[in-house]
Amino acid sequence: MEFSPFKINSFLFFKLPSAFWCGVRLKQLNQQEAMVTVRHRWINQNPFKSMYFAVQAMAAELSTGALVMYHIQKSGQNISMLVATSQSTFTKKATGRIYFKCTDGNQIAQAIAQTIQTGEGSTVVLQSTGTNEKGEQVSLMQFEWTLKVKSNNR
Repeated sequence: MEFSPFKINSFLFFKLPSAFWCGVRLKQLNQQEAMVTVRHRWINQNPFKSMYFAVQAMAAELSTGALVMYHIQKSGQNISMLVATSQSTFTKKATGRIYFKCTDGNQIAQAIAQTIQTGEGSTVVLQSTGTNEKGEQVSLMQFEWTLKVKSNNR
């Protein structure tokens, strides 16, 4: 499968419907970066008139995960990926359209190359920054992804 925003957003509809219905959408994906957007709406709000933290986490995780999936697909190898840890910092109320951007494509490529070369699992910590329409940071999230070459016996 060739990765594109349309295909990833279709994947969301069928495999992660809660993210899809909350409005999480991949807008940009290339070798270096991924950008995901989500608009504050009634369905994804919290009692404090801003976006629920879990919706921000879904969007931020997608910005990192789509980039990992992109690089795995480019490698041509059968590699598993899984979030091991996450950390979040919220700095401002998330209202309006929020943009989550991960620009760690080089780190992912290096981690995948290491995993393929050694046959051992590796980890990579990726950061996603959430900004509002004014360019102000609303949240900063980090996800530690584990990568491992799958054996052909499965």
